[in-house]
Amino acid sequence: MASTDVIGGVDLTGERYTVKQSLIRNKYAVYDGDGSLVLKAKQKLFKMKEDFPFVTPDGETVFRVKAQNLLDIAGDYAIIDERSGETIAVLEKQFTFLKHVWRVKDPDHDGVVATVESRGALVELLRNIPLLEIATSFIPHKYTIESPRGDSLGEIAGQFSFRDVYEISIQETGEASREALVASAIAIDALEGN
Repeated sequence: MASTDVIGGVDLTGERYTVKQSLIRNKYAVYDGDGSLVLKAKQKLFKMKEDFPFVTPDGETVFRVKAQNLLDIAGDYAIIDERSGETIAVLEKQFTFLKHVWRVKDPDHDGVVATVESRGALVELLRNIPLLEIATSFIPHKYTIESPRGDSLGEIAGQFSFRDVYEISIQETGEASREALVASAIAIDALEGN
């Protein structure tokens, strides 16, 4: 998974990206470090099996996130390069009430190359209490991205705003390709529906 150019049609080799979610529905825009729009995505509502494409500003699909099971409470999602049809990473969601934990796996060897984990177990616990869910929804999510050995690779950090805005930074890549980590971070933010 450490090779370059794993996703055709888009350059995801930068260190910083901004993900902005639409106010109305699950639509996303992804900007690079220079503020240029590089990707858009729209999650389809009421789908039994999650499958949504990420497209360039010109409308060309470059990769898609596809659930491997009907129920996505805790399951695997493949990130698939649209041109080659190859799976570039597998996202494995770990079911827990206190934290959001995702494992980014190499599709060829099934080995974990990174873990994306939410910070703030107390806030996550409060978000799961129905009466507090709305009040805590305004607190931005924050995630750490670490190698299997616990080395910091980057983070996903929410900002206070009327619409959800997240900054993704990837300083190191460990055993993963930068493109696969960036695509995984973008996909996790969208899958969490933050």
